[in-house]
Amino acid sequence: MSRIRAKDTKPETLVRSLLHKLGFRFRLHRKDLPGKPDIVLPKYKTVIEVKGCYWHRHQGCKDATCPKTNTEFWEKKFAETVNRDIKNIELLKKLGWEILIIWECETKNIDQLAETVIRQLEQKHHD
Repeated sequence: MSRIRAKDTKPETLVRSLLHKLGFRFRLHRKDLPGKPDIVLPKYKTVIEVKGCYWHRHQGCKDATCPKTNTEFWEKKFAETVNRDIKNIELLKKLGWEILIIWECETKNIDQLAETVIRQLEQKHHD
């Protein structure tokens, strides 16, 4: 458990690399925003959260399993994480930020991820 990182995870660095190649400029983990979002694109007033399917309970994902032992502890821990995510998203929206969530499993297909990111950010920029 101690080796699990809060930032600079493989999926996060992959998304950052993709964004950079696509020409987007961003800031990382801004402390002045709720939840210190993974990636902040000020030009688009958008934050990108790269979430692990396991820890953040990606609905319907095969990676969002629950350990067989000490289940009550884990369910409580996962629920706290999900509730914190919801609270931070609500606070960011109140501040006028758009939120794009990228799940860890979505980083497996980089071409499809690139299309999704471009479509979402261009849509937000033209609104």
